Amino acid sequence: MAVSDHVDLNTFIEGVKRRNPGQPEFVQAVQEVAEDIFDFIQDKEAYHQAQILRRIAEPDRVVSFRVCWQDDKGNIRVQRAWRVQNNNAIGPYKGGIRFHPSVTESVLKFLAFEQTFKNALTGLPMGGGKGGSNFNPKGKSDGEVMRFCQSLMTELYRYIGADIDVPAGDIGVGGREIGYMFGQYKRITNEFTGVLTGKGLEYGGSLIRTEATGYGATYFLQNMLKTQGKDIAGHTAVISGSGNVATHAAEKVTMLGGKVLTLSDSEGFVYDPDGMTQEKIDWVKELKNKRRGRISEYAKEFKGAEFHAGKTPWGVKCDLALPCATQNELLGPDADTLIRNGCIAVSEGANMPTNLDGVHKFKAAEILYAPGKAANAGGVAVSGLEMSQNSARISWKEEELQRLLVDIMAGIHARCEEYGKKPGSKVVDYVKGANIAGFKKVADAMLAYGVV
Repeated sequence: MAVSDHVDLNTFIEGVKRRNPGQPEFVQAVQEVAEDIFDFIQDKEAYHQAQILRRIAEPDRVVSFRVCWQDDKGNIRVQRAWRVQNNNAIGPYKGGIRFHPSVTESVLKFLAFEQTFKNALTGLPMGGGKGGSNFNPKGKSDGEVMRFCQSLMTELYRYIGADIDVPAGDIGVGGREIGYMFGQYKRITNEFTGVLTGKGLEYGGSLIRTEATGYGATYFLQNMLKTQGKDIAGHTAVISGSGNVATHAAEKVTMLGGKVLTLSDSEGFVYDPDGMTQEKIDWVKELKNKRRGRISEYAKEFKGAEFHAGKTPWGVKCDLALPCATQNELLGPDADTLIRNGCIAVSEGANMPTNLDGVHKFKAAEILYAPGKAANAGGVAVSGLEMSQNSARISWKEEELQRLLVDIMAGIHARCEEYGKKPGSKVVDYVKGANIAGFKKVADAMLAYGVV
């Protein structure tokens, strides 16, 4: 008789911990999904017999390599880099590359695991992957960043391809870094293919890719509010981060009539009681993208704004919250504060920004809470559309892409609602809905392939 995985949740998680020692971020991500999946698969023997959950929680492969490069002073520097290819059951591996000192194998495995379900939710044919390095681009010259990116791609090119694995940008990796990496890939392979997304418009990039994650998180927020007859207009919003995701979330919230009160970076947050206008948001974009400055400068530029060093913005009274910075930035006590202050909806622009304690508190309070795998899928959705444009050698107009993004986010919301609605109640558990909808698509594809 075939071996089944009918074990309880705690036994399953203990097994994950045992197989992945010293990887708390990855274990946290698996536990968050498994908590919802276990009930769903309880009576579905095919998933048990095929050990589907156990297989999804084990990456297809993890590639680890060193990256040697030379700084401007002639010193030889050595970094570590990884590419985690988690699951390609429904399409080529797809997920960003992150450059940040906090990057570890555990962080990338958690991101690749999450990416698998996020990509499935978009309805596009994309598997889940993630990569990165502990290289810190802050304070580095363009020449240093170029040499690092070229060295990294000299190794990475062996494992990626337009129909194999298509990386994109992430924290620390923007248009500059994508350009350097794509140029090196093209140089080595002599191929001009859609092997990276987030490229410049001049060489195969897609319109609205920069805006897509932040806009998408706001569209998802809007869809949640509509289920309760509410809208973004007239509500205050607290946003963390000040990169592409945060600034474009702030931009879209403002466009839809909301009032954005905060943005942040690793040094603290700024609070603007007057609200952040489009002009102020454009100033932040210039600060971060061109001058690579710190958010504290905002308080010096705009009268009435305050900078709070070393703090996150979750203590500011608000109606809506959009964590758009990094993982585990919103903790249980922060969730308590938001709920106590009357926050009615949370939409995650970052990947797993709320820790498990915070997630449990949002769910218990039954406020509108959208996990990152659903709410921030707009970025990878437009990356998927960029892949399609590259394959067909065409470029779609902005109006068409904006329409597709709105439709994709509405579709993700509908899938979460289908699997997350509590029986006999209007309450939707978006975490459960996202986990089950994403899992089911990947799991059914895996069943079709047999044991591979």
